[in-house]
Order: sequence, then C-alpha cells, then structure tokens
Amino acid sequence: MTDRQIRSILIVGGGSAGWMTAATLSKLLKNDYCDITLIESDAIGTVGVGEATIPQIGTFNRTLGINEDDFVRRTKGTFKLGIEFADWGRKGDRYIHPFGPYGLDMEGVSFHAYFLKNHPDADPDALARYSLQSIAAKKNLFMRPVQAGNSPLSKIAYAFHFDAGLYARFLREEAEGRGVNRVEGRIGDVALRGEDGFVQSVTLEDGRQFEADLFIDCSGFRGLIIEQAMETGYHDWSHWLPCDRAVAVPCESTGPLLPYTRSTAREAGWQWRIPLQHRLGNGYVYSSPYLSEEKATETLLANLDGKPLAEPRHLRFTTGHRKKFWVKNCVAIGLSAGFLEPLESTSIHLIQSGIAKLLQMFPDRGFEQADIDRYNRVTTFEFERIRDFLILHYHATQRDDSPFWDYVREMSIPDYLEDKMRLFRSHGRVFRENEELFNDTSWFSVLIGQNVKPGGYDPVANVLSDEETARRLDHIRQTIATCAEHMPPHAEFIRENCSSGDLEAA
Repeated sequence: MTDRQIRSILIVGGGSAGWMTAATLSKLLKNDYCDITLIESDAIGTVGVGEATIPQIGTFNRTLGINEDDFVRRTKGTFKLGIEFADWGRKGDRYIHPFGPYGLDMEGVSFHAYFLKNHPDADPDALARYSLQSIAAKKNLFMRPVQAGNSPLSKIAYAFHFDAGLYARFLREEAEGRGVNRVEGRIGDVALRGEDGFVQSVTLEDGRQFEADLFIDCSGFRGLIIEQAMETGYHDWSHWLPCDRAVAVPCESTGPLLPYTRSTAREAGWQWRIPLQHRLGNGYVYSSPYLSEEKATETLLANLDGKPLAEPRHLRFTTGHRKKFWVKNCVAIGLSAGFLEPLESTSIHLIQSGIAKLLQMFPDRGFEQADIDRYNRVTTFEFERIRDFLILHYHATQRDDSPFWDYVREMSIPDYLEDKMRLFRSHGRVFRENEELFNDTSWFSVLIGQNVKPGGYDPVANVLSDEETARRLDHIRQTIATCAEHMPPHAEFIRENCSSGDLEAA
C-alpha cells in the first residue's frame, strides 16, 4: 500500500491562530506522526483584539492539558460570566447576555415560555434574576462550579479575558516543548505547483525555502497563501455589518474587577471594555462612512476609565469570509479565514473551531475533495449563523439618534434571521438549529434585552396554572439569589488562586 500519510505541516504566521494550531496539532498528532514548523516574524504585529472569549475555550485548554490557574496567571487573565450591553436597544438600556441557562425547564416545557407567561412585559431586568451568572456579574462575584447536586452552583459556565499576546507566548512554549520548530522570518514568495495548483513551497526574504505536505495559513487579514497566492475570493458582509474600522488602546485599571465584558453602543458602532489583572483593554469598533478616524479616537479616549497606557492603534477590516477556507493543500485559520467583529467574543472560538474541524477531516496526501468540501460547508454554516446573531444586535434597536443606527435598524436582513425574529414575535419561541454556535438562551437574552416583544407565549406552558407558575418561578429566583451569596468577590478569587502579581486592590 502506498504511504500517503501527511509527513510535514507548515504553519504560516504566529499570534493566537498560529500558536493555537501548533499547540493542538503537536499535542494530538503523537508518536512522531509528522514534522510541524511555524514561520513568523517578530517584525509583523498581531491584531490582538481577541482578548475576550466564550466558554468553549475551556474545552480547548483541557484538551491541551493546560492547568487553568497557571493559564490565567501567565496571561494576566480574569474570569468572564457574560457580556453587558449598554445603550443598544435604547439609550439608557442595559442588559447582560450571560453564559449558562435561565431558570430550568419544567414539565418538558422551556423555561422561556414560563417566563413570558409570568412576565408578559418581557422585562430584561426581571429575566436577569433567573440567571446566576447575571446576578453574580452585577455583584462582581465569581467562583468555579462545585459539587452541589442540582444547585446552580454546580453548573456555573464561564470564560476568560486574557492578554492575547501573552496567550500566544504561553502556547508557543507548549508547542515548542512538544517539538514544533519555530522559524523567524518574513515570507517573500509562495510557489504553486504548475500541474495542479497545490502549494509547493514558501521562500523567505532571506532566501530560505520551506516545503510541506499541508500548509496552514494563519497570516491574518493578508491571507498570504489562501488569498494572495491562491486567489480564493472573499464574501463581503459589510452591507449587514457596516463597521469596518477599530481604534484600540489599553488604560489603567480603576474600580472593581468586573467579571464580564462591556459593550457600549456609540454614535456609529460600539466600544469594548475588557478587564485584565494589569490593565483594561478598550476599543471603538465603528463604521467609517459614518464616523471619521479622528472622531472615533476622540470618543474612545474621552470614555476610558483610566489613564491611557499606549498610543491608540488603528485597524481596518472587512467583515466576511473567504469563499473557501480549504483549497487543495492549504487551510486558512483565524483572520486569514475571515473576520467577524468581536461583539460576541467569537474570534478565538473560530480559531478553535477551525482547528477542531481540520482534525475531524484530517487529510492524507491525496487531499480528497469530499473531505475538503465538507470542511468548507460546515465552516461556512458556522460563520453565517454567527453573522446573523451579530446582525441581530444592530437591527433589533429602537435608536434613531444617528444615521448609522437609522441604517442598521431599517436595513434588510438575511432570511434566516428574519425567520428567527418572526418566530419569536409570534409566541416567544427560539430554537437552536443544527450545530449553530449560539443556543436558544443566547438568542432569548438578546431579543428580550433589546426590547423585541413577543405577541404571546408557548401555549403548552398552560400545563401549569398561573399560580403554580408564579410559585415555581419565585422559588427559582430565590434559589439563584441564595447561591450568589455563597460566591466570593471576583478579585478575591483571583488573588487566592491565580494572581499574576499585578492585581491592584479592588
């Protein structure tokens, strides 16, 4: 039998995407399966806006055997229970999109139906009282889940904020410790095979040449192989997600250490606030047709919690994705695959997901087209469903105070999102379709949080009387409030378990 096993992998680019890929492949492709080389240049900066994550990163870290306390300490990280959205539905509105469910399902009926039955006004503040993560976030509390039977304390879902540069360095140590070869240098040329268009080699500016069986493009927005060499093409979604610029700056930490990300809607986009142990990460994602770079920078600097720690950094991007993520013997992962603004902290997840899908469909040197087609199909589905969830935040608004908000409020939206909203407006129903990332709780949270009012509730909720429904919901609410009282302050938990030594008194 002919040996067709992949014997060499070349990862082009470092940063979070490159080193997450290298660390995972070197961990799972054991027993000298193949040689793995990563090429990066210290002279090329990374984007570094992906400092907030979602709970799936816990699975990634556990797969690599990473000690969580060590990881948080080394990346100067904090814990995250959800995202607070300020001024999105209307100016003055605030709600938290929490990790974990609201309440619990009863009699085979979704808790969401009972909530709407008991709260026909669909009040976001009332909904928050049925989420332990929402209550704990607003009180600046945190703990990991514990063995507590059916208590909500057994099911605390959480993610992290961390310094993306330190995370890449941390993973580099993991990968190099398992034999990954790092090469310093800038790529000057990509050679394709004349007979079939496969990638043959890359040549560095100093003349060194590297060949491989499988190439993984982690070169960022440039798409050095997937786009510049292979001319894959790009699906541009800026008509639905018109933000195309960002300005970012860290600042000194002030006040309590919040266990959540904050997203504040501004005149032509939104501002992020990400708390780390040693600083706050801040940025303004905005739409350049509606706001100048100067005004965006001025707005961001005027709305920092503390003194800036660096000069503002400006980024340009086009929301969307490559028409194909995997072409021949090249797979794009990270920003080289596509970009979805960090509104719901999905950047790191899309890297993780791309790696997982690659391992599911890992090729031999035959590079069967059926495997490649499935990878492209399921990755496209994931990008599109995240896109629709992001569009929801902009479109489900009552703001009419700027041309930007007028545009997103009145724009046409994808059919999938239109169907979701129409179904919700009928009886408050939300369903998770296939393997889309965001579940029914996430959709319910944002729809309620941004004042989308259903016309009624699922009639099956009438299996419980009004009185019994109110009694059970009151018990759930009291149980969650009691559970929150057992949680320590976020900063105290970090000091006792995973402090980097940079944490100020908070």
